[in-house]
Amino acid sequence: MIKKLIDRIINWEAWPFKLLYAPIVPVLGWYMLRSGAVWFFTPSNPKITFGGLDGEPKKEMYGLLPDQLYPATFNVLPEQSFEQVSEKLLGSGIQLPFIVKPEVACQGILFRKIDTLAELRNYHEKIPVEYMVQQLVDYPMEVSVFYIRQPDEKKGMITGFLHKIPLQVTGNGRDTLEQLIRQHPKAKKRIDEMFNKHREQFDRVIPAGEKFMLSYAANHNRGAHFVDLKEHIDDRLVSIFDEISIGINDFFYGRYDIMCTNVEDLKNNQNFTILEYNGCGAEPNHFYDTGYTLIGAYREILMHWNALYRICRYNSRQGIKPWPYKKGRKFLKDIKAHFKLIREVDAQIK
Repeated sequence: MIKKLIDRIINWEAWPFKLLYAPIVPVLGWYMLRSGAVWFFTPSNPKITFGGLDGEPKKEMYGLLPDQLYPATFNVLPEQSFEQVSEKLLGSGIQLPFIVKPEVACQGILFRKIDTLAELRNYHEKIPVEYMVQQLVDYPMEVSVFYIRQPDEKKGMITGFLHKIPLQVTGNGRDTLEQLIRQHPKAKKRIDEMFNKHREQFDRVIPAGEKFMLSYAANHNRGAHFVDLKEHIDDRLVSIFDEISIGINDFFYGRYDIMCTNVEDLKNNQNFTILEYNGCGAEPNHFYDTGYTLIGAYREILMHWNALYRICRYNSRQGIKPWPYKKGRKFLKDIKAHFKLIREVDAQIK
């Protein structure tokens, strides 16, 4: 029992989000006081709801991108009939398998890969909120790029560059899926979630060398593994994201999640697609799995917050004022209720 407690304390990367950030929250209070606004961060990305801290609609983000930079996508309302959804699917040109995810979501909640129309029907009948159908991208590599640019500058910087590997196990020809999950350092801590999603294959022996995807959401809190690519950050890479971010118009701070063939192709501005990008609520997640100490992680977060504050201060002086307190409070209340609802449904859909 004591050893487990010590392990949990030492393994700070697995701490709950609120616990991890609690020691540095006073810094945000200081920025609120300096700016005279609780929601001081909302001018950071003026075209995105709430600056992209939380609850921003995905279609809002896609609407700021050229069509060729993101996968084929359409939205579905829960009150639409499945026949209407099927007609939309047919007209979209999107082929099985594809991805579904809520229009407003976080942490990979209700993110699913759909292999059959029966799976789509099951998802549609259970989800109570607007969701997106998006073509599955078959590029072999998912990366995240954290980008910051001060509004009075034409050149930004990339502070984090990661290869994101979704939670998966590799078969050995002897063990069942359940046994492989219980041997995996991250998957075994999510056994209930894994059972809910993969119960029908728990007794299946996975052939040697076969990769079995446990989650297609390459998020830290969904068990993904991150590989640091900071040695590949150079002017070529920065120029790609300068061009995209300036094209978006007023995108200054956030993280891009991208599928690509490889890093070199990305730098050559080819064979990649943007899955999504997140604004000022994006975590500089390059301190996970990459050798940072807890103090080093805090330094990284505080450096990003300082850059965020400077962006907001500049934009505010240009007339882009922070949200009023009551507006922001109501928005967060509504988003909290929305996330509570989709978390409950997430446990019901395999």
